[in-house]
Amino acid sequence: MGPSAIRYAGLADQLSSAGVSVEDAGDLTVPHLATRDPDAGSTNAKHLQEVKEVTTTLADAVSTALADGWTPLALGGDHSIAIGSMVGSARDADIGVVWFDAHGDFNTPETSPSGNVHGMPLAAALGVGDFEDTPWANADGLKQENVAIVGLRDVDSTEAAAIRASDITAYTMSDIDERGIVEVTRDALDVATDGTDGVHVSLDLDWLDPREAPGVGTPVRGGATYREAHEAMEIVAESDAMRSFELVEVNPILDQHNETAQLATELAASALGKRIL
Repeated sequence: MGPSAIRYAGLADQLSSAGVSVEDAGDLTVPHLATRDPDAGSTNAKHLQEVKEVTTTLADAVSTALADGWTPLALGGDHSIAIGSMVGSARDADIGVVWFDAHGDFNTPETSPSGNVHGMPLAAALGVGDFEDTPWANADGLKQENVAIVGLRDVDSTEAAAIRASDITAYTMSDIDERGIVEVTRDALDVATDGTDGVHVSLDLDWLDPREAPGVGTPVRGGATYREAHEAMEIVAESDAMRSFELVEVNPILDQHNETAQLATELAASALGKRIL
């Protein structure tokens, strides 16, 4: 329901107002999870087979869109779709990633306390732990040293240790408080663009404070403000480095008057060049 809510909130009109030519490629076919066994064929990674089906299809769609000269924008539901976005974007290029999120999403089936794959996409794309040598999930053109996470404030203890031991650059909300969103975002883009062909930007709406974006599955107090989020997306646009983009974790069941989906459309427009003047 997340993509439908974002469309209903006027995504196409927002992007058009930013001067962007828009083509809606429609929804991917997604399995009905109520009819599937969440633990089939996996140890502590729920619905891994279904995630594989969806992300493999998405990777092909992203790769095709790039080959045709478009900037692919993937709309989610949950953040597991990022596996497909990154794999597709990195299929024929070296990419960096800027990950705007309250969470690290660097768990693996070995470390995850929940088994939810939406907490694992970065580890999957980078081939960490159980995801090593998993072709459908590994983004071959992506290296840890070109990944920057922005806005961390809720990280599992084992996940935090894994991030510290990796070559990923992580900026917490404390970094944003101390240095400001402008400096942190520019530094993150420097990390992601160092020796790469472009940047995949992943925007989880729970990066924002729940007062701004209530319609998310895992809200955490103390997130980015409305203006900080727009400022970050405007800096992304100014960099002219974004190769692919995704908006995830919009849950209309938990939303208030579709305001989170509306915010998603506004932030997408800012990331793609919309300005006040």
